[in-house]
Amino acid sequence: MLAKSTEYAIRALVYVQLKNWEGKRPGVVEIAREIEAPEAFSAKILQTLTRHQLLDSAKGRGGGFFFNDEQTELSLYKIIHVMEGDGCFHRCGFGLKSCNNNNPCPLHDQYKVVRDSFYDIVRKESIQSLSEKIKKGEAVLKRSIT
Repeated sequence: MLAKSTEYAIRALVYVQLKNWEGKRPGVVEIAREIEAPEAFSAKILQTLTRHQLLDSAKGRGGGFFFNDEQTELSLYKIIHVMEGDGCFHRCGFGLKSCNNNNPCPLHDQYKVVRDSFYDIVRKESIQSLSEKIKKGEAVLKRSIT
């Protein structure tokens, strides 16, 4: 449902939040490695997030990525909106351009339920709430290697 860049953005922000809680500011190389994403792609994503003021960065010794003290809960909706717009909350699950209640595709009724539920989730969940789940051991950020 989400673009790969958005998935990486969410994972990067969760990782940064976890590291910030430890008093650390991770850099691009570390973030890319820990979220299992290409380094150059991660750098572009982090640049986009910083440009839209969802994240801060500092160069040099003690630098890296961080959330400033004035930033509050960062909803997943806001990240999705910055990374790809609102299209995923309105698109047809069948790929039609003119799908709606009056002119439904074969998946319309079922897909609308999924799409609306997803919208509710991303409005409710935040980077901080996801990070808290990881911190408590209720979730993971990386795939386990078996």
